[in-house]
Amino acid sequence: MGFRTRFAPSPTGPLHMGHAYSAILAHDMATAKHGQFLLRIEDIDQSRARPEWEAQIYDDLTWLGLTWPTPVMRQSDRMAEYQAAIAKLHAKGLLYPCSCTRRDIAAATSAPQEGAPLLGPDGLIYPGTCRPDVPPNRITPGQTLRLNMAQAVAHVGDVSFYETGEAPDGTTGAITVSADALVETVGDVVIARRDMATSYHLSVVVDDAAQKITHVVRGQDLFDATPIHILLQRLLGLPSPVYHHHALIRDDRGKRLAKRDDARAIARYRENGASAADVRGMIGV
Repeated sequence: MGFRTRFAPSPTGPLHMGHAYSAILAHDMATAKHGQFLLRIEDIDQSRARPEWEAQIYDDLTWLGLTWPTPVMRQSDRMAEYQAAIAKLHAKGLLYPCSCTRRDIAAATSAPQEGAPLLGPDGLIYPGTCRPDVPPNRITPGQTLRLNMAQAVAHVGDVSFYETGEAPDGTTGAITVSADALVETVGDVVIARRDMATSYHLSVVVDDAAQKITHVVRGQDLFDATPIHILLQRLLGLPSPVYHHHALIRDDRGKRLAKRDDARAIARYRENGASAADVRGMIGV
């Protein structure tokens, strides 16, 4: 299979210069390899997704000179596929419902006997408050579901992936994360949220496989999520792409750009008369 990558924004705000960098880099890498660049709309968070932001994504990327095949995959159309993956994980005895709020988790991890709270890819590492001794026989739609990480790594062991970009610490090439590290530094991640019926980790793995993605190009802020994705791919019997994590575009104070940084929005530069070539020059691609 040839080189096949994707850009997968969420329609929850304006695309900024960091998005432009990631999208252009992925598009140019695919073009150089005579491969294919796909666009995917990650709109599982229907409480924040807006049609006008989705339309703006298409408009901005077209203005930047990027092209992609249609129709575009939209995650909100794929809930049945995510539920099928959840059923597979449940059949392995790896999921359990969790009723803890963020406040509950913060309180539990800040208790004096717990020591300093540990942060993982999803924030505070879950302390296991709702984790049962025996996997539940049934799970109910609408519940928040967590992956029992200790049981998951018992199925898989250490996880490995190949990095053609670099981790935030500069690591590249073949990378292995031990089963113990997954338990201790990642913990029981959320697989389905009560208000979404899926999660980023689950949906991105299922969708990358469905779109036959061979190379994932994304920012270094997602590097720590990669072992989770490799683990889920192994548990679900899905192929693992090559990963290319790139440095983040930051503002003058070194802070990485976010959607709230409207002054850095692609649309704002367009309104101020910049060209697509100007944007490429500003972000160095």
